[in-house]
Amino acid sequence: MADFMEIARFALQRAAAIGAGQAEAYLNNSKELVVEVRDGQVETMKLARDRGLGLRVLVGSSAGFAFTTDLSRTAVEDAVRQAINNAASADPDPYRVLPEPPPAYPALDLYDPAIHRAAVEEKIELARAMERAARDFDPRVKIIESAAYQDAEIDVTLVNSLGVVATYQSAYCGLYLSLVAEENNDSQTGFAMDYRLRYDQLDPGRVGREAAGRAVRMLGARPVTTRRAAVIMEPYVVTGFLGLLGPGLTAEAVQKNRSPFAGKVGQKVASPLVNVIDDGALDGGIASAPFDGEGVPTGRTVLIEGGILRGFLHNTYTAARDGVKSTGNGVRGSFKSPPEVGTTNFFIQPGTTSLEDLIRDTKQGLYVTEVLGMHTANPISGDFSVGAAGILIENGQLTRPVRGVAIAGNLMTMLQQVDGVASNLTFYGGRGAPAIRVAGMSISGH
Repeated sequence: MADFMEIARFALQRAAAIGAGQAEAYLNNSKELVVEVRDGQVETMKLARDRGLGLRVLVGSSAGFAFTTDLSRTAVEDAVRQAINNAASADPDPYRVLPEPPPAYPALDLYDPAIHRAAVEEKIELARAMERAARDFDPRVKIIESAAYQDAEIDVTLVNSLGVVATYQSAYCGLYLSLVAEENNDSQTGFAMDYRLRYDQLDPGRVGREAAGRAVRMLGARPVTTRRAAVIMEPYVVTGFLGLLGPGLTAEAVQKNRSPFAGKVGQKVASPLVNVIDDGALDGGIASAPFDGEGVPTGRTVLIEGGILRGFLHNTYTAARDGVKSTGNGVRGSFKSPPEVGTTNFFIQPGTTSLEDLIRDTKQGLYVTEVLGMHTANPISGDFSVGAAGILIENGQLTRPVRGVAIAGNLMTMLQQVDGVASNLTFYGGRGAPAIRVAGMSISGH
């Protein structure tokens, strides 16, 4: 990171010399390993590295951006000139500002050296063990579509001309499995994944059994008749809906009039059981970092509390426009783009009821384990109609598997009708949710 700091300072110095009023250098170095096995044999192994500098400059109140993967002094100086040229053709905007240095950043433990130290052969064995566990779970597991181990290491350095100087190192590792179970000319898919900041927390046996269990339980699935009934959605399905919700809870969407939550702060937008949180400093969170893509400290932002909308996610720009403080949600995909407003560890807070009790408490309904076509939902109006699969609930018991049905409704209405939140908060990357029960939904069958 020492050479990163030197490159960042050189970039700022050149920017000031060429005419930038303010400047920010963001350097990122990442390394990613992906290993896929099939039938115990390594099918693909990919090691990718990416490093570079993203530079933002302010000339007056016009912002310019440029990036380079070549970190030589000549290339960095070229990027500085490009950013300044880009600022010259941008419209002035008084809200384009850089953040001041904060008093402190949260202290987070994000780097487990065991991820780096573990031999590739050991990582391959984790993928093999996951595949074996799935096949051992049930002889009807016939095809392994993908059994993968993945890890990444990331170094970030951010320096701006107002005095922000910040660095961090992080790493994560994970397992992913997708497979097919077959019986009587019927085939059903199942998957499971587990991503962690700690190498020793990976459990290939559990991931293998979970993926196999998901496929096997759906064998023999068939539609049900059209009805209106209670729907319990398992955590993975809920995180899909959360993905729809996230953009609408950014101040950027509100300011562009693209959010169903615009003008509703302080109002009831969901059931009193619903609490939605974004926490960029969450302990163990895959998306945790001490600061965001602008050098603003991350932290916990309560967006919906007891069903009441409390506020929105901000970066420095949207915060300046609204006259508030940034929530530390200036996220970057990489050094190749300037920060935008986005979620970090974004989740629905768990309740106190076990999933088993939630099912037991549901006389008739559908336990939804999969939805298809979530991308067709309208994130502005909240309207959706998606294919669904799951297990029928009859007299508080999971009975037979169901496929070939659709559930339809409106996201805002659905949030209001949540009447049960389970305790099983599960994260899938940066989004997490427990199972939730919606009092009544339209289920279209045959």
